[in-house]
Amino acid sequence: MPFSTPAPAGRTADDDCRALTPGGTSLALFSLALGGAALGTAEFASMGVLPGVAASLRVPESTAGLLISAYALGVVIGAPVISVLGARMRRRSLLLVMTALVVLSNSGSALAPDFPALAATRFVAGLPHGAYLGVAALAAASLVPDERRGRAIASVFLGLTVANVAGVPLSTAIGQYWGWRATFALVAVVALASVLAVRLFVPVLPRGRNGRLTREMRALGNGQFWMAVATCVVGFGGIFAVYTYISSTLTDVSGISNGWVPAVLSLFGVGMTVGTVVGGRLADRSVLGTITAGLIAFAGLMAAFTVLVHHPVTAVVGVFLLGVLCMGAMPSMQARLLDVAPDAPTLAASIMHSATNTANAIGAWAGGLVLSVGAGYAAIGWVGAGMAVGGVALAVTSGALDRRSPAGGPLGRELNDVQV
Repeated sequence: MPFSTPAPAGRTADDDCRALTPGGTSLALFSLALGGAALGTAEFASMGVLPGVAASLRVPESTAGLLISAYALGVVIGAPVISVLGARMRRRSLLLVMTALVVLSNSGSALAPDFPALAATRFVAGLPHGAYLGVAALAAASLVPDERRGRAIASVFLGLTVANVAGVPLSTAIGQYWGWRATFALVAVVALASVLAVRLFVPVLPRGRNGRLTREMRALGNGQFWMAVATCVVGFGGIFAVYTYISSTLTDVSGISNGWVPAVLSLFGVGMTVGTVVGGRLADRSVLGTITAGLIAFAGLMAAFTVLVHHPVTAVVGVFLLGVLCMGAMPSMQARLLDVAPDAPTLAASIMHSATNTANAIGAWAGGLVLSVGAGYAAIGWVGAGMAVGGVALAVTSGALDRRSPAGGPLGRELNDVQV
């Protein structure tokens, strides 16, 4: 196998993962992150081409916005379903199938003749999103020593943040110059590159053990599992309440011109990148502590955001910090789900992305309620702060339950039991 040391007869696939050279490990992690970049671009690029889609397919822009909902619905449904059905497959094979589906679905979006067909392809494109990121996180964790697994998980999310910094602005610009179909074609090309990279550089990963499907489903009866999911939904819902309306907040409240909004949003992506790198290291130190501290910091930022948005400079700083905190707790949240469901790693790793998309929907709805009563964009920060406080309460409660009857534990110990 390329980029690995020779493996003697009788070695398992898991042994083969550990035999990777440092350079081979880096290439494997990069390949997994490339798939994340394709998914991140696919998810967020649609927002930048909605006006073009509406004009081209002759539908109202509000109707075109349903494409975002179709993708999110695909994520929510696909993450648990694909994770459970694919639990017995070898992880690299499952990753290849999912990235191939990303290629086909986005190619279909680029060729869609009408709006219903486009909406259908966006739903299909969302199906592998959460499952890919979850399985890729498990694969990344298996490639490195225990003490670096938090950082390995973060490397997968790094692909998402790079998509926000570079992929989304680039795809939006391509959509403006060559049309929205070119945007989806670009996503398909990036996804195709990830298929090749995973095939070439990610080692063969072991399949699940006998009875794995039963164990995966058993996690659904784990109270701590659902506590972790609820922490993600409530805590991160506050982020999406604010971010959903950030463009209008920047223009209507901060006084930033429309032309500068993409640049400010790119800073959000830079903040996400910083948060991912730092968050991965913090996850290796304390999973639940990082989640709790991150949500406390977010609650404080959102309360301050109600004031910061009234000046363009402080608003820009606030957007950057929002990106940092958005991703800073994400690796720990992923690790926490693995901690509390060590017998269902595939489902636990993937369900987080269903949770974050549920948080997206709830946050956007909550922010919309604030606007519907005439409170204004700045007031949405209080909703974000309140939801973050709710997430803190859930995290603290979960930690207290751990101390009474441990269900989780240190990241290294729990992930040692995870077979990928």
